[in-house]
Amino acid sequence: MAGRPDLILASASPRRLALLNQIGIEPEHLVPAHVDETPEKGELPRKLAQRLADLKALTAQHKASVAGFGGNTMVLAADTVVAVGRRILPKAETMEEAADCLRLLSGRAHRVYTGVTLITPSGARRHRLVETRIRFKRLSGKEMEAYLASAEWRDKAGGYAIQGIAGAFVVKLVGSYSAVVGLPLHETAQLLAGEGYPVHFNWLNQSSLSGV
Repeated sequence: MAGRPDLILASASPRRLALLNQIGIEPEHLVPAHVDETPEKGELPRKLAQRLADLKALTAQHKASVAGFGGNTMVLAADTVVAVGRRILPKAETMEEAADCLRLLSGRAHRVYTGVTLITPSGARRHRLVETRIRFKRLSGKEMEAYLASAEWRDKAGGYAIQGIAGAFVVKLVGSYSAVVGLPLHETAQLLAGEGYPVHFNWLNQSSLSGV
């Protein structure tokens, strides 16, 4: 393998890109991977998160190959699933779906599963699955109404975005905050570094820019 491999992020999510940028990583290519996210019959939340991360990575790898830049590359993909027990909550597309999610989450604990897949230049697949436990406060009717009006919930797993207004609902979080946002930074950095990607390459520049 000659030279540093290019990194492909299999996502159009500005949140995942911002998280990578936070630890000094700038992917060379963004290749959105739109896949069918419907759970299989009886599929558990954790299994779904990892399966979809795999599927997104493979889809992006194929698209990159067709586009002609799939040679010396690594493909990084992630998927986040919110669940109450075995029940998988949808990525809310309507206000009714978001309202159903908020009523279910209000005053109780739930789990967020984030699967990460890295396809190496040799074609090997590496995986991480991160589980985070979260408890919401009991939401008043006024709080639910105001949050629904914000439209922040749109296309968010479980009908909320922890990095936004919904952060005010979180009473307790055990696990990875960045995983709930969309990409577990510790595990992602470990995966990349384990395959020889220079995770720390831009850190010196980061510190000089911040005046440290």
